[in-house]
Amino acid sequence: MTSALRSIRFSVLDRSRVRRGQSHSAALRETVEFARLVEQWGYHRFWVSEHHSVPGVAGSAPTVLAAAAAAATVRIRIGTGGVMLPNHQPLIVAEQFGVLESLYPGRIDMGLGRSVGFTNGVRRALGHDKRDAEDFDAQLTELLAYFAHGGQEGVHAWPTEGLRIPAFLLATGSGAERAARFGLPLVIAAVGGEDRMIAAIERYRAGFRPATPGAEPYVMVSGSVVIADTTRQAHRLLLPEAWSTAYSRTHGTFPTLIPPSEIEALTMTDRERRILDEALRGHIHGTEEEVADQLERLVTRTGADEILVHTSTYDRAVRLESHRRLARLTGLSRDRADVRQPGTAA
Repeated sequence: MTSALRSIRFSVLDRSRVRRGQSHSAALRETVEFARLVEQWGYHRFWVSEHHSVPGVAGSAPTVLAAAAAAATVRIRIGTGGVMLPNHQPLIVAEQFGVLESLYPGRIDMGLGRSVGFTNGVRRALGHDKRDAEDFDAQLTELLAYFAHGGQEGVHAWPTEGLRIPAFLLATGSGAERAARFGLPLVIAAVGGEDRMIAAIERYRAGFRPATPGAEPYVMVSGSVVIADTTRQAHRLLLPEAWSTAYSRTHGTFPTLIPPSEIEALTMTDRERRILDEALRGHIHGTEEEVADQLERLVTRTGADEILVHTSTYDRAVRLESHRRLARLTGLSRDRADVRQPGTAA
């Protein structure tokens, strides 16, 4: 294990992906059990996500699922990656996280995003359209004020006053600059390519304004990491999620996961093949040695403080083994008390 990998934290994001023939309730129970295993393996955080009206994703109520994960664990930090703030009133979000932090003090993270529904119908059902995302700064300001001051204009979000819940901003579009303006930790993925991500990180660090005295930029890079016995095996494990992406972009719905062997046997259109090939790029995968080299390169190029791993595949047991091997590879079980926490000076 290299010094670059010893200097950062590793965490897990789980989207409660549904496999073909599996019920949504079973997928949600798997998420809770996964949180317990991730804690045993030494990961720093376990986050859940928010998706609406997506057949292949069971995670639709992140704060509810986070509560279940927190109840099943003891030490690991639990959070959201993220709550999509345009879908909710800031008061409700503040109250939900206030309750979580009150029940599980010192263990809750508030990851926030600005994405809206996948289709016009979903956006209407949520009570807004894409233009609502333009009000994100005002929503974020209101939400953070509930924790800083307890409320505003006679409205209080109980229980929030005095609670210190770390807030993280998921970067989409101008998200890096927004995280810098608000002085929040940045969560970013290589959407559009690694060079574009690195440029956004550089803008974030250059424009960072500390929200609290001594706070410094904190970068969490999110991405898929798959470890297998061979490079080919690891590449095949990426196929189910990549095919779901290709299918969603050509058919308008995000399907459940199917086995790699069935995907390899499909007769695809040129467009489906092109999107599948694009979806297979940029993931960290291979043998333990290959993954270690790729992770070290990523950390060196980005200066990441933390890696947030989100990996989906059809075979649940193989997925769990990949996460377990990553934990062993990076030495997560050892004491990492010396690793910098977000929002603090180095």
